[in-house]
Order: sequence, then structure tokens, then C-alpha cells
Amino acid sequence: MTKIKVDNDAITALANLLHDNDLSEIEWKQGDTSIRISRAAPVAAPPVAVAPAAAAGAPAPAPAENMAEEDPANHPGAVKSPMVGTAYMAPEPGARPFVSIGDTVSEGQTLMIVEAMKTMNPIPAPRAGKVTHILVENEQPVEFGQPLMIIE
Repeated sequence: MTKIKVDNDAITALANLLHDNDLSEIEWKQGDTSIRISRAAPVAAPPVAVAPAAAAGAPAPAPAENMAEEDPANHPGAVKSPMVGTAYMAPEPGARPFVSIGDTVSEGQTLMIVEAMKTMNPIPAPRAGKVTHILVENEQPVEFGQPLMIIE
């Protein structure tokens, strides 16, 4: 039986870096030694819809060009999730989002990231156009085939 030598000080230091910098994962390698520490990302609650009547005194939102009547999954400009995971709108917490409504994007430009099994997967624009709708929130769980945004 081989005994593994563990550097508790290094593990503690990495765990502290993970916590202090609000990281989800950190890895350190030196020679043949590799230490990887990760923590599960919190699962975001699904967004709660508020009926216009419930929002006291708030004006009703403007209709979104028939988006309520039309299923976003059937829209020809829908960008759908290629996997189950968690959507991230920015490259890191606190950073500017990759895209916003009204932005013009080029084919292949990163629109967002979907994290699946601790792997960050960039979601590229399938074609050039204008982002007209963003259908998911940051850190929202997404399903395979779920429409993420609309590019027209």
C-alpha cells in the first residue's frame, strides 16, 4: 500500500484563496503533485413572474413583439442550449456581460457560458445579427434545447 503525502498547509491556502476570491474551482500543480479544490455552485431559484396587477402602481411592461404569443423555441433566430447546465452571462462574477439586448454580434462571438460538470462551455453566436431578447438570467439552470436568446 502506497502512502500519500498530503500538504495540509497548501490545501488550506488554496481553500482560503477559493473562498476569499469567490471562485468555484482552483487547481495547483508543482512537479508530480496536483491539488484541485472545487465547490458546488449554488443553484439559482427560477425567476418569479409578477402579474402587472400585483405590482402596485407599476406600469405594465410593453409587449415584446409577439414573444408572449410566439414560442421562443420556434423563433428562427433562437439560440438554444446545447446541454444541461448553468448559464453565466459574464466571464466572471462582477464582469460586464458578454452581450446585452440591442448589441450587434458577429458569427462565432461568445454570447454566454453554460457550465456543465465543472466545465465552462462558451456558447457562440450561430450567425451575425442583433440580440433582441435574452431569455435566461445569470446563474439560471438551463435544459438541453432551451432557448437562451434571440438574434435577428
